[in-house]
Amino acid sequence: MSDESLIRLAEAAGLSIDWVDADNREQRVEPAVLRDVLTCLGLAAETDADIEASLEILAHKNNHGGVPPLLTCDQHAALDLSAYFPATSRFELRAEDGGVQQGTLDNQARLPAIDTPGYYRLTIDKYQLTVAIAPLSCPTVAEIAGADAWGLTVQLYGLRRADDGGLGDTQALEALVSNAAAHGADALGISPVHAMFGAHIDQYSPYSPSSRLFFNVLHAAPGSILGERPLRQAIETCGLGEELKRLERLELIDWPAVAQSRHRLLRQLFDDFSKGGNALQVDFDSFRASGGEALENHCRFEALHTHLRDAQGHTQHWNDWPSEYRDPSSPAVEAFAREHADEVSYHAFGQWLMARGLERAQVAARSAGMRIGLISDLAVGADGGGSQAWSRQAELLASLSVGAPPDIMNRDGQNWGISAFSPWGLRQNGFRAYIEMLRANLAHAGGMRIDHVLGLKRLWVVPAGADPKRGVYLNFPFDDMLRLLCLEAWRHQAVILGEDLGTIPHGLRDVLAARGILGMRVLLFEQHDGHFQTPAQYPAQALATSTTHDIPTLTGWWHGHDIDWRIKVGQVPESDRDAQWQAREKERAGLNRALCEYSGKNPDVLLNAEEAVDAAICFLAHTPAPLVLVPVEDALGLEEQTNMPGIVETHPNWRRRYPGDSATLLDSPASNRRLASFAQARRNHRGAAHR
Repeated sequence: MSDESLIRLAEAAGLSIDWVDADNREQRVEPAVLRDVLTCLGLAAETDADIEASLEILAHKNNHGGVPPLLTCDQHAALDLSAYFPATSRFELRAEDGGVQQGTLDNQARLPAIDTPGYYRLTIDKYQLTVAIAPLSCPTVAEIAGADAWGLTVQLYGLRRADDGGLGDTQALEALVSNAAAHGADALGISPVHAMFGAHIDQYSPYSPSSRLFFNVLHAAPGSILGERPLRQAIETCGLGEELKRLERLELIDWPAVAQSRHRLLRQLFDDFSKGGNALQVDFDSFRASGGEALENHCRFEALHTHLRDAQGHTQHWNDWPSEYRDPSSPAVEAFAREHADEVSYHAFGQWLMARGLERAQVAARSAGMRIGLISDLAVGADGGGSQAWSRQAELLASLSVGAPPDIMNRDGQNWGISAFSPWGLRQNGFRAYIEMLRANLAHAGGMRIDHVLGLKRLWVVPAGADPKRGVYLNFPFDDMLRLLCLEAWRHQAVILGEDLGTIPHGLRDVLAARGILGMRVLLFEQHDGHFQTPAQYPAQALATSTTHDIPTLTGWWHGHDIDWRIKVGQVPESDRDAQWQAREKERAGLNRALCEYSGKNPDVLLNAEEAVDAAICFLAHTPAPLVLVPVEDALGLEEQTNMPGIVETHPNWRRRYPGDSATLLDSPASNRRLASFAQARRNHRGAAHR
């Protein structure tokens, strides 16, 4: 077998044989890696005969010569249909409001330009397809929130309120948005609230969900929807009072214990609700009906996942279920859903409570004066054994895991253990799974952060369980996905933020900026060898922030606390402590110099940690960034970081709680002073920029 034929197949499958790494070095993927990944894509590549057969499979997958179910186009632009229809074909175009336009394709078989964004039903001859007309840009922060916008980011699970049972919920979120708005914030970015596995109580990373279409019911606040009296009765019936108080007193979240207690409580609430006579029954029924097939499949999956255990009583990947249950539309699944209708309804009940809670929080945010409100967080993928992968099998890649090649942040590369969309699966199914995911995450928010936004263009894919270095970039239908994102953002009047850190394809940031998608600039990364960017050097097409959930807080970084942690968990040997400290002292001196020079202080005098946090936040306020987001950890001056990537057992990832009630969390003297100075600096800087 020749390398040329292998490369031909790899390129036809959308793999990038050649790429440039984070150190700007050209790389070429080894043939053995290409064969392994192609095999996972269902494309055999061991022999020339294999390759020819695989090319035929690809041709069928790409539906060559057929009419796709959905095409995208920009508003004010003609849509080229010459690949599917002859010139001067007659057409009928039906808009979402029912308006109908009839006409003829031009001499180049182009559909005339459409000026109003939306989804249109196009009929030509015997064919029908959807045409998605996208606005040229997502709504911008300036359009939605004006010129001096700022906000905070928070880990939802870490919020506290009285009687919260040991985990942050939507009621605590309601309280925090009011508190943040009182300090002048326009937005509150929250950690992902994607659906997890009800039966996997020890899996809780918000970036490894079962589905990005639905919500983590553990964050529901039933009392805010059903009323406090039914909640108290259910707690008493379950005998959970003492356990909930115990969980609330813990310094770190005990996720398995919280999950057990919350599911018991939710089940009791559902049983009570189902007895009838509840005024909210109509709303629940309406929610369930509007959720349609997608919601029903998720609830069925949850019930199946609990029941179909192995001989030892452990839950299983759905690929290991009896074959009749692996297809969501099979008669066996239908029969199971009928036999376990009560349990399926229970899972819908949890989704209803969560959706209504998020809706309340967004209404509270806007009512309190936030111009954007909640910013949801869209994870880059979902667990291949989860409900989204089971229910949308034709649109997701089952045998490949998403990760990252070796880069500046992680020299060993990363295998995140999550699945991604299939490029041809998306096209064949009219981008259904992608569109419904966007809608789900924009439903109760004024903005959305896309984790690893580079994935709209390409993703580093690795065979399940393989070394992340043995991966390759898989390319996606970027233009289509970008247009659909712009269209859904326009329909929801939401701002879009893209986490564009890592190995970035040339020119991608410019394309995203032109589409109104804000990139992300992190203070601690905006440096070279200890020389930090000035505020004026920050781009006007990206948000500015101090830190992220994957790196130290400002206080922790200033103290070198993260160095101690890396040694403690074994990422760095004790013998490297001095070298690590010397490098940090150089960087800290550089940041100290940048902060002091900008604020008019003596750069030769080292700020203490509290002064540095104050100065850093005001420093960011003076950047030209359309939006500045401050993590609550930095607003409070906390030392511990949220997550240490690559560490599972020895660092309490995703378990830390905030040190106060959400209703007054930002009101301590230090936080109040910090945010007041920041808000004033933001107003002053923007005022000066427009004079």
